[in-house]
Amino acid sequence: MFRRYLKVTKPGIIMGNLISVAGGFLLASRGDIDGWLMLATLAGLSLVVASGCVINNVIDRDIDIRMARTRTRVTVTGEMSATTALLHGTVLGLLGFALLMVFTNWIAVFFAVFGYVIYVGVYSLYMKRRSVYGTFIGSLSGAVPPVVGYCAVSAQFDVGALILLVMFSLWQMPHSYAIAIFRYKDYQAARIPVLPVAQGIDKAKHHIVLYIAVYALVVMLLTIGGYTGMAFLAVACTTSFWWLLMALRGYRRNIDISGWARQVFAFSIVNITALSIAMAVDYQSLTPQLLAIYPNSL
Repeated sequence: MFRRYLKVTKPGIIMGNLISVAGGFLLASRGDIDGWLMLATLAGLSLVVASGCVINNVIDRDIDIRMARTRTRVTVTGEMSATTALLHGTVLGLLGFALLMVFTNWIAVFFAVFGYVIYVGVYSLYMKRRSVYGTFIGSLSGAVPPVVGYCAVSAQFDVGALILLVMFSLWQMPHSYAIAIFRYKDYQAARIPVLPVAQGIDKAKHHIVLYIAVYALVVMLLTIGGYTGMAFLAVACTTSFWWLLMALRGYRRNIDISGWARQVFAFSIVNITALSIAMAVDYQSLTPQLLAIYPNSL
């Protein structure tokens, strides 16, 4: 019984978001970690993300049944009714937002609400099914977790938070397009207008390369702005440019497009995990001079 309640929350997505939340939180903490605040932030946002995933499963039942990778979801097979799932998702959401409201601040709560509304309301209910720009809209909600973690500590939306928002939003695009390429038949069967299906795989490849290139430049701003040190920059440059080289391989003749897309997708996870860890630990490189120039980095 418990398994279905856990499965419908998409645990893999929750774990990925936990890493980015912790990265943002520890980046803003600068080594002065409030353990209870961190625990409340991680638990609160995890519950909010879980709630959004459950509600998304309810909304997507009609298209999930057409896709090989989603037709076994409990909301599709009938193992969990839509009413039960909605109640489950609502309770998780209320608990998550309550934790964030009690233990964090209004800026962190605002971004949690923003991400939830974008994902459940704008993306799941409308954009995913009707527009090729659905991926972009969805990327905004996917970029919220590290910002919530950061703002839970800083209590302000400063340049560092903005960089995280842009950085994680850009990362979402090639990550999602790669999935859409190696799951092309699924998206086509479900009539979801993702870029590879709506405008072709060649155009999707161009976009993947472009987004990774811009992303590789944006991540450097954390070091340029004085928020991280040279260790982070080394990790960022190594992993991001390797990801870009991997993406450029998609232009080779006779390449296995599905295999290539899986590699781009898999390395996207390696990249963002490495950067989340690096920005969490590389805070000691701030110098008095940088702090004087960038006071908002505190």
